[in-house]
Amino acid sequence: MLLREKDISTRGVLNLRGIHLFHYPMSSCSQKTRIVLGIKGVEWVPHSVDLSKAEKNGQPFLGINPRGLVPVLVVDGNVHIESNDILHEIERLFPEPSLFPAEQIQEIDRLLEEEDDLHIDLRTLSFRFVYNRTQSTKPAAALERYRQHGTGTSDRKKRKEVEFYDRIARDGITDDAIAKSAAKFRTAYDKWDALLSNQPYLLGDDLSVIDVAWYVYTHRLRLAGYPVSTLHPGVEAWFLRLHALPTFPAGLAIPREIWPLVEQHRRAQEEAGQTLPELAGWR
Repeated sequence: MLLREKDISTRGVLNLRGIHLFHYPMSSCSQKTRIVLGIKGVEWVPHSVDLSKAEKNGQPFLGINPRGLVPVLVVDGNVHIESNDILHEIERLFPEPSLFPAEQIQEIDRLLEEEDDLHIDLRTLSFRFVYNRTQSTKPAAALERYRQHGTGTSDRKKRKEVEFYDRIARDGITDDAIAKSAAKFRTAYDKWDALLSNQPYLLGDDLSVIDVAWYVYTHRLRLAGYPVSTLHPGVEAWFLRLHALPTFPAGLAIPREIWPLVEQHRRAQEEAGQTLPELAGWR
């Protein structure tokens, strides 16, 4: 989605030349954008938006993207938001190598929407098992600013974001929510596992943007303790092949300090009998 100039109050962004990406290392949508840029060999200028410090909820970032979401792609002063729209724009600007084969474009758009619909479920599992967060860390005032800013409640994606933070502020991230989110991913991975028994990539013989999107999800879920290798061995083999390509792990850009924290959380969950497989009812 290309923002209208009148909707951008941080006016300096309109003067940026070249390719600029406003992003955060652990944002899954930022990760898939960085991987796509890497595959296509695009040089870009990074602008970090620290989600851990709630920088997306205040100025100047809301003046760049009124929806308060990363990533944001700026191309010669034109501001593009919404990660899957950004991927389309990158493909338009840099068509080689193609990640959106023309003969599969409708299927790709459907699958990107399906993947996007699971984003809140990914966040639910990430908060509990990767970040060890069971309550909202978004201050009420910041959530209210987000609720009122920009596109308002008519925006479906924004409504889902607000509903998520309202829910965890009220209930936390419950065991029931974990089980429901895990079940959705198991259904999706069962489908991919069956397809990968007959083809090297998710859509057939060639790498596509759908591989990038699900590589990012799979990496995050493996961090969370989702048993990919035992439940979906075909997906695990596909993931490891992609992970061996330099552009994929480079695009993840996992901060070094994350790894010991994840291991610490994992040990605590195992000792408490509160791992993802246990709460999903798979043990």
